[in-house]
Amino acid sequence: MHINKRVLLLAILKKEPNENLIDIVAMLEASRLFRFKEGKRLLKELKSEGYIDEAGLTPKGHKAAKEAEEEFRL
Repeated sequence: MHINKRVLLLAILKKEPNENLIDIVAMLEASRLFRFKEGKRLLKELKSEGYIDEAGLTPKGHKAAKEAEEEFRL
């Protein structure tokens, strides 16, 4: 999985309850990880791959986000 997808999953895992997925993409755009359009494309890919749904992370996505968290901790 591409690093930008892993960072996006991790950011979704760590998001505040009042934030939505577009807020996360905007925050990562502000940190210059990617452009907003690319972030929306990544969200769409993650949805089609079963990592996220309208409510947030799926169990598959939660597992991948936790793995990314461990990887980035090293």
